[in-house]
Amino acid sequence: MLNKIISEKPMTILTQTSPRHTLTDEQVEFFWEHGYLHIPEVFTADETDALSDEMFRLMAEWADDESAWTGDWRKVYMDAATERKSKLVAMHDLWFYSGAFQAAVTHPKLVGAMVDLLGPDVELHHSTMHVKPPQTGHPFPMHQDAPFYRHSDNRYVDTLIHLDDTCHENGEIRFLDGSFKQGWIDHVVKTAEGKDCTPHLPTDQYKLEDTVPVPAKRGDVVCFNIYEIHGSHINTTDKDRRLVRVGYRNPENRQVEGQSHERPGMMVAGQRARKPGDELFLIGGPK
Repeated sequence: MLNKIISEKPMTILTQTSPRHTLTDEQVEFFWEHGYLHIPEVFTADETDALSDEMFRLMAEWADDESAWTGDWRKVYMDAATERKSKLVAMHDLWFYSGAFQAAVTHPKLVGAMVDLLGPDVELHHSTMHVKPPQTGHPFPMHQDAPFYRHSDNRYVDTLIHLDDTCHENGEIRFLDGSFKQGWIDHVVKTAEGKDCTPHLPTDQYKLEDTVPVPAKRGDVVCFNIYEIHGSHINTTDKDRRLVRVGYRNPENRQVEGQSHERPGMMVAGQRARKPGDELFLIGGPK
């Protein structure tokens, strides 16, 4: 059954190929009760500095600064003048462009946390740069991540690697506490004029003021379930607010549609078991 909720947290028995535990039992319980978790100091100061430098390079050389979300929600979250100027800087799969980010998405402490939350077998799915520019870094309406890369169940964790301190003024991540337990929710995907828009939840039913803010320090990670409802305010400061979202899943949680659909992900812990009908991945060249 699609979009089912796994009511019990996955087993976290370590195999020889799995990293050591990162989280305490209390942290794991918190995640599966509330749908999100703040993990301090996953990356050292030196590691974060290196990633920060690489982020600035990628922003300058590769990133798209015209990737703002669309939809009627913009009129609710921003006045007309702000809406016209609002921007988002983004790009996908940073490890294709940077060895530093290849090391980041396979970092033992980060992968260890995913093992604790998803079980011994963990597959890397994607990464996405999220940069809110100074003053004009646009807010995010309330939404789940599931509509962007729909999976068959909720054994999927999105992580936010923080390269800057976050706070209310620059638009820290905010969660509707425990909302992942509702499972899939249909999103708004058309404007009032009938045009396609970025998936988001109705602004009259889901409000940022009802959420829990989760500010974090550079080097910290905030993670959340694929069904957890979240959003953020605009960046009103004079500096960038830089995050990298990295998605991980249990390899048995098959993708249905969306970003990176049918693209194999690298196993960062454990093993991929072969199921009936599974074939070898064809990355390129003859079969």
